[in-house]
Amino acid sequence: MCRIAGIVTKLLTKDTILTRVSLMCQSLAHGGPDDEGIFYDERSNLAFGHRRLAIIDLSSKGHQPMADVKERAWITFNGEIYNYRELKRELLAKGAQFHSQTDTEVIINGYLYWGTECFNKLRGIFALALYDVEKNITLLVRDSTGVKPLYYQAAQDSLTFASEIKAFKAGGIETDADETWPIKFLAFGHIPEPYTTLKNILSLAKGRFLSWNNQNGTFFTESYLRTEDKIGITNTATARSSIRNVLKMAVKRQLIADAPIGVFLSGGVDSSLLSLLADGERDRQLKTISIYFDEHAYDERIYQNAVLQKIRGEKFAHLVRQEDFELYFPRILSDMDMPTTDGINTWFISKYAHENGLKAVLSGLGADELFGGYPSFNRIKYLRLLRKFPSFLAGAANYFHADRYRKIAFLRHDHPLADYLMLRGLFVPADIAKALDADERQVNEILFKDCFVPDLNSYDENHAGWFEVNLYMQNQLLRDTDVMSMSHGLEVRVPFLDENFQQMANRISPEIRFSKKPPKKFLIDSFAEILPEKIWNRPKMGFTFPLQEWMSRHEEISNETLYKGKFSQNAITKFKNGQMHWSKVFALYQIQLHV
Repeated sequence: MCRIAGIVTKLLTKDTILTRVSLMCQSLAHGGPDDEGIFYDERSNLAFGHRRLAIIDLSSKGHQPMADVKERAWITFNGEIYNYRELKRELLAKGAQFHSQTDTEVIINGYLYWGTECFNKLRGIFALALYDVEKNITLLVRDSTGVKPLYYQAAQDSLTFASEIKAFKAGGIETDADETWPIKFLAFGHIPEPYTTLKNILSLAKGRFLSWNNQNGTFFTESYLRTEDKIGITNTATARSSIRNVLKMAVKRQLIADAPIGVFLSGGVDSSLLSLLADGERDRQLKTISIYFDEHAYDERIYQNAVLQKIRGEKFAHLVRQEDFELYFPRILSDMDMPTTDGINTWFISKYAHENGLKAVLSGLGADELFGGYPSFNRIKYLRLLRKFPSFLAGAANYFHADRYRKIAFLRHDHPLADYLMLRGLFVPADIAKALDADERQVNEILFKDCFVPDLNSYDENHAGWFEVNLYMQNQLLRDTDVMSMSHGLEVRVPFLDENFQQMANRISPEIRFSKKPPKKFLIDSFAEILPEKIWNRPKMGFTFPLQEWMSRHEEISNETLYKGKFSQNAITKFKNGQMHWSKVFALYQIQLHV
């Protein structure tokens, strides 16, 4: 797990390219504290940069950028390939040569023997750049779920890429802001892919590769995923057995590491299940990292302890207080890379994991999205009913005072994205216009001019699941988890998003997979023999911090005089009176810092 950056261009000198890539790598050093490398190719005027977080093959043979033994291809790679040992055996049988024990070298040889078909064979989390010397092309590739970020600029006969937006600024590549990002941010609570805060800097879509011709500066993007015929599973016993087997396999292979690895344990179903399964791998004892609070309503120690008493290994629990939030808040904002209303929880638990000697952890992210753990899986059926009313009636929702009802105003738009924003949106267009002193028509045009959401129109659990996986999880949870954990030099692995596990989950009929009462009943029942009842027979909480209380006592966030405009000032007053959620105020606060 690392950070990567690079430039391919005919417009700059060698010294300029190397200087810029070096500056980009320096800005990414937090995500790769163990080593730095830069490769330059004079023929293509190409430089790849790399910052290493050593987890597999800790020796100097893991240094990147890396080439195959004959230097036919070079790579700079961020991520982990969990099935690299199996692929390596296949490649050795074909005559491939290796000089290291890394998964990185398996990718290079896989590409040389299988071409771009190699990427579909990889099981893991990755973002990489690969230079094919013979074909004189550069490939940018991102994993099938989009766990690892990869941003790029393809303009003026130049290709530039990096793991974080701050690298483009550090290298002087692009500093002009995308003027539309505040609108998107206030609507979503994050900046949705492919957009970023910078003009002309985009996120490469998951499951795709970009092929750049180093000679003439042309490029195209293409999916490397291959659709497989899936036979639906309609038998409950078969479904449970299948899920058990595939999740155990996912946990086992994601424990592969030559560096210390542990588990985030919050006390919820997902992290508890992963902790218990990981403990079942008797060849290694894992550290568990947990957080607790003085605020009783958020304290989950009783649930954490129900799991901790069943597992071995070192157990670390950390108290996080208002004072800690105040102390680290400026650094948290800096580490965000792009504005977001999430990630504070991941920042703290990653900090403690790093301090407890870990380089990698397992996280329960993904289970709620796959098995219906969110309220949206129930609420979406009401959206079907609301869509039957004339759209002009939805406009009346702008006159409601309660935030929970104002979001109905999104349904004025006959657009599939409006359905998602009705369920997960932050501010409605009328309020965004007031907060930014903008024209509401312009706000609507920016939000709804593009359609990167298919018109699903089923308003069932599969519809809600698509929203949660491809919008909320993709754009917010995964991005925030990556950037916040890597700010501490920590890799987060997500077994519930293992490719084979997702494929299996998607084969199960919705009636079984999304069984309710309690939420994720199917997942709970599938592991009933190891999961304590105390863990699942309780109200759902999620990995939540007391941010409503902490932000209301924060000297700047709660000071309405620091905000521009009457709308934002009134919002802070409502927040202090308990009439507005902290996430909305946090978004307005960040707007004040950037706009």
